[in-house]
Amino acid sequence: MAQDNSVSIVGNLTREPELRFTPSGQATATFGIAVNRTWTDRQSQERRESTSFFDVVCWGTLAENAATSLARGTRVVVTGRLDQRSWETQEGDKRSKVEITAEEIAPSLRWATVQVTRNERRSPDNANGDTHTMHEQAYHRPAPEAAQAAYSAGHDDEEPF
Repeated sequence: MAQDNSVSIVGNLTREPELRFTPSGQATATFGIAVNRTWTDRQSQERRESTSFFDVVCWGTLAENAATSLARGTRVVVTGRLDQRSWETQEGDKRSKVEITAEEIAPSLRWATVQVTRNERRSPDNANGDTHTMHEQAYHRPAPEAAQAAYSAGHDDEEPF
C-alpha cells in the first residue's frame, strides 16, 4: 500500500517570501503561514481560537512566482508535502524541523479578488529566444540532498518555528 504524504493549508503569510538561488541557479523561496482555527467551547460556550505556524519552501518557477506575487498578510491555499530536515549549528547543536514543500500555491478568493497573469519564460534548451508558457515547460526539482544543502546554507541557527 502506497503512503500519501500530502497536506493542504489555508492561511496568511507571516513574512515576505525570501527568494534565493542555489549555486546551480535553481530558485527557492521560503515564507511562513499562520493558520487560525476558531471554535466554541461546548462547556463554557466561549469562543476559542488557536493559531498554528508553518514554514513553506518552494522551488523553481513556483518560487519565483511566489516571491513576485505574495506579500505578508496575503491569504493563500498551499498544497504540498511534509518534509523533515536536520542540520547541525556552528556550536554543534543538532536541529530539525518539519516544513511544507509546496507543489501548488493559490490566492484564497474568500475575501479577495485577483487578476491572473500567465508568465512567459524562455525555454532553457531553446537558444533562439522562442518563449513558452509555464505549462509547456518541464519542472525539475533538485535532488533532496542538494536542495537540503542549499537551503540549509545560512539557516544554521534558525529556530524551527
